[in-house]
Amino acid sequence: MDLIYQHVAGLDVHKKTIAVAVRLRQPPGKVHEEVRTFETMTRDLLQLSDWLSSQGVTHVAMEATAVLWKPIWNILEGAFTLVLVNPCDLKQVPGRKSDVRDCQWIAQLLHCGLLRSSFVPPRPQRELRDLTRHRAQLTSEHTRVANRIHKTLEDANIKLGSVATDVLGKSGRKMLRALVAGHSDPKQLAGLAEGRLRAKLPALQQALEGHFTEHHRFMIDSLLGHLEYLEQQIDSFSARIAECLRPFLSDEDVDRLDAVPGVNRRTIENVVAETGTDMGRFGGAEQLSSWGGLCPGNEESAGKRKRRRITPGNAWLKRALGEAACGASRTKGSYLGAQYRRLAGRRGHKRAVIAVAHSLLVIFYHMLKEPVEYQDLGADYFKRQNPEPLKRHLVERLRALGYDVALSPREEVA
Repeated sequence: MDLIYQHVAGLDVHKKTIAVAVRLRQPPGKVHEEVRTFETMTRDLLQLSDWLSSQGVTHVAMEATAVLWKPIWNILEGAFTLVLVNPCDLKQVPGRKSDVRDCQWIAQLLHCGLLRSSFVPPRPQRELRDLTRHRAQLTSEHTRVANRIHKTLEDANIKLGSVATDVLGKSGRKMLRALVAGHSDPKQLAGLAEGRLRAKLPALQQALEGHFTEHHRFMIDSLLGHLEYLEQQIDSFSARIAECLRPFLSDEDVDRLDAVPGVNRRTIENVVAETGTDMGRFGGAEQLSSWGGLCPGNEESAGKRKRRRITPGNAWLKRALGEAACGASRTKGSYLGAQYRRLAGRRGHKRAVIAVAHSLLVIFYHMLKEPVEYQDLGADYFKRQNPEPLKRHLVERLRALGYDVALSPREEVA
């Protein structure tokens, strides 16, 4: 097999050690190979970089192993052409696995140009990714704590959630704090309601009659403290994310993207953190959709297409666009809302949401690539594209009601 690169290195990364295989092409056509093992302390990684430089290595490949590859990448970045490879692309013959064999196999594949690098964004975008992903984890934990509060109230037979739309709203939190403070009079607790909730005072009094014990008081007090701490953390991360987003998008760009149905500032932050703003690296909207895992997979055998489920792709990007798609599906008078309703009836909610998320990703691609404004195609776009099915449907409904229908084209007025 032809050798594409002259001097390469393959790294098998572990928590404490790194097995390194260097393959050098010699003038007569032979290949010189040397294997060494380094530890993962910063001083050892700097020694690894110096040794690779002394060997004339130009390309270095390693597996994407959890987060163990990141410190190595940070030190070697800029000095070599780095290739981060999906472990699924590095499988070899069973029964021949060891650290030395793994690094030799990686180096051999890289030498022949058979490895495909994963997308590793620049450091500022990686830092923005860390912030948005951690905020997403905090938001998920916030939801879990809120659910625990609901379960504790149900255990105490406090039916606040059956009357108030938001148990953790301003009025709900006042009532919960009063319960924790030892107040148990339902009338007094219901009197803490504000706004439109005051119209439900009789129902609130009945809902606040329960068996609220000292155990429930301790649980609610602890959970409310945890909830408030998480909210402070989310606000702190959001402020930091807004600061780190400025080098990528201006306020005008954020306003342009915010005009898309279902999209808010948090969606923009999450999408930009995953994709960046340089759309040239993806080659097209189709490639971006494939990388994000929002297009059908291709499983075909013997001329028959098996399954067309979406690929794993980028889970964080799919999460952000899925939430935005659910919001866009509830909009009226928009193309995205019409797309969701057109598909949900016959394909189901989940497939319809994925289709809308795919459309949102394509919209992001074009709006980040060019400074264009969002122009909605309209809720009647599909009817204008193909009016025949709608016409047949309406005629059949009229005939089912007992009417004879004869259609004739309307003369256009000059």
